[in-house]
Amino acid sequence: MKISIIAVIGENNELGKNNKLLWRLKTDLKHFQEITSGHPIIMGRKTFESLGKALPKRRNIVITRNVDYTAPDIEVVHSLEDALTLVRQDETVTESFITGGEQIYREAIKIADKLYITHVEATDKDADAFFPEIIPIVFGETNRERYDADERNEKSYSFVEYIKF
Repeated sequence: MKISIIAVIGENNELGKNNKLLWRLKTDLKHFQEITSGHPIIMGRKTFESLGKALPKRRNIVITRNVDYTAPDIEVVHSLEDALTLVRQDETVTESFITGGEQIYREAIKIADKLYITHVEATDKDADAFFPEIIPIVFGETNRERYDADERNEKSYSFVEYIKF
């Protein structure tokens, strides 16, 4: 099973502020849906709560230290390792996606096989969550598609895929 990370980040690896995304890119949201649909998604509790509900057409796995945590349509685990053990038990799973937040990304980048990163051509000095550095000798870029800002996307951006060497 392939472990992939999917994220949208700014020029300084900014992820968000106050548990919210920094930029609204409708095309990125559609891209996220297309890539992750039909696959398990693994996220931290804060990321899940920022979504407000489980995402449809995906197995939603939420990592939290709270042993009493529950929410509709999710599976609760207490570590990234537990989440991966859970998805590995399903032999039909070929790829699982780590969807945030910062702490989960920092753990997952050490074991990820692939990165799907939306690089936004912007910075936000008020960001309080950051993606870990993508180290070129660890991950090589395999695909890049650049798009200019338009009526649906407030900033220019690129969809970039990286594979671990």
